[in-house]
Amino acid sequence: MTVTMLARAARILVPAMVLAACGAETPDEPVVSATETVEPRPEIYAEFELTADLGHLSDSQREMIGVLIEASQIMDELFWRQAWGDDFEGQIASIDDEKARRFTVLNYGPWDRLADDSPFIKGVGPKPLGANFYPPDMSKEEFDAAYLPGKKGLYSLLRRDNAGELVQVSYHVAYKEELQRAATLLREAADLAEDQQFATYLKLRGAALISDNFQTSDLFWMDVKSNEIDVVIGPIETYEDRLFGYRAAYSSYVLIKDMGWSERLSRFALFLPELQEGLPVPKEYKWETPGTDSDLNAYDVVYYAGHSNAGSKTIAINLPNDEEVQLEKGTRRLQLKNAMQAKFEKILLPISGTLIDEAQRKHVTFNAFFGNTMFHEVAHGLGIKNTITGRGTVREALLDVASVMEEGKADVLGLYMVTELHKAGELGDVDIMDHYVTFMASIFRSIRFGAASAHGKANMVRFNFFKEQGAFVRDPESGTYRVDAENMTQAMTELSRLLLTLQGDGDYAGASELTATEGVIGEQLQADLDRLTRAGIPVDITFRQGLAQLGLD
Repeated sequence: MTVTMLARAARILVPAMVLAACGAETPDEPVVSATETVEPRPEIYAEFELTADLGHLSDSQREMIGVLIEASQIMDELFWRQAWGDDFEGQIASIDDEKARRFTVLNYGPWDRLADDSPFIKGVGPKPLGANFYPPDMSKEEFDAAYLPGKKGLYSLLRRDNAGELVQVSYHVAYKEELQRAATLLREAADLAEDQQFATYLKLRGAALISDNFQTSDLFWMDVKSNEIDVVIGPIETYEDRLFGYRAAYSSYVLIKDMGWSERLSRFALFLPELQEGLPVPKEYKWETPGTDSDLNAYDVVYYAGHSNAGSKTIAINLPNDEEVQLEKGTRRLQLKNAMQAKFEKILLPISGTLIDEAQRKHVTFNAFFGNTMFHEVAHGLGIKNTITGRGTVREALLDVASVMEEGKADVLGLYMVTELHKAGELGDVDIMDHYVTFMASIFRSIRFGAASAHGKANMVRFNFFKEQGAFVRDPESGTYRVDAENMTQAMTELSRLLLTLQGDGDYAGASELTATEGVIGEQLQADLDRLTRAGIPVDITFRQGLAQLGLD
């Protein structure tokens, strides 16, 4: 039975954003995820149909979308293998309970991604923190002792040879046949593309898939800005590697550009250098100059695959991740408008109706949600990518807590950007409380992703920090939260300073301590989150997607 057949049986299509921090200590044996078996709960995902207006596209462009979806489905298969193992289809077929099988498809394995990767099928056991990137019996100590040049690379697996020794296997070797097929499909899509720059990018990306050399295609993609159709495809984010945060997982998005929204957003990247100078840290923590070639655009996403489709769904993209590309060219920030609208309507508004002070609920708006999400992505470009203490890049120095620190930084600096641009009159006639209260409601939304998510963990840290700073107060009678604007601004500044300093110093011990002490859910917060569950408010969304939904079958 194929994955697609199983998905249809479950009434969903199988085509990410998840990573958690390990503790501050480095054990001799690999740390594993939660061992307590939980109940499968597919009902926590609200279904949403991914569609877009394709009426303005030519026949060749519409055909190209189908080819890009086919290439994306290969990324989906590769991510299954990375997340669970090569025999994932046989494993799925062996699950008799339909509810458990559906939940397995949603989670790309028998572990609940929104419950700290707890197993929901008896006998499965905990999920290895290194997923299937490393041998399950490999310890951190063994990895550190192994002489394997490039062993921290993004694009290789660790395996054992016949003698039981660790060896590296490059992705383009391990997945040669599948990547050759994907590269061929990208070349076919290039032949159908009407934008010649985009056609060249597709060819470069296809070549990158079969060589694991992605920088050239990343650099070129930064200048591909006039195309109406786009695709983000390949091994991209490292969140699935919870052991080290080294290995990138396969993922794909097929996108249709919203030209009107994109035009309105395009100017904000120009403010990055000025905002960088104003960060509340000493100058050595902001010495790098962010690229101003970064662009902001809005898209309707018509297909998610692989890591992007696992557990909580991405609603905005900030790429490339390559620090050298970021310093030279900046990044591209892609806002996924239709997916964002789905989360706002199906999740954020119901959460606000339960947990936000009644007098402040009017401040929870889609425009503020869109703006906060957009500036989160822009804020990834602020701060520095290289430590000031000689410990290499921030990502290398902070290891498994790097993503939690980065997501936390982007969230709070995104709010900082909104505040500064509002003061300068650059946001037009908007009430800053819209952004603050929507930001508060969004903390509850993201905390529900759990400790297995970098975003969930970062929001736990921020909730507790903001609580201590008086950024919000909870009414014990109504059980609702009210934002204090003045204290929110102060808490935002203090947390920005702390996170930027931890990153700049490459302070692994300090970052680990912060996530361990502040990245927890207290009894009162858990009780309030349980109210959301009892009210039947979804935690995230899942998609009905593909050619049929687009009218292309």
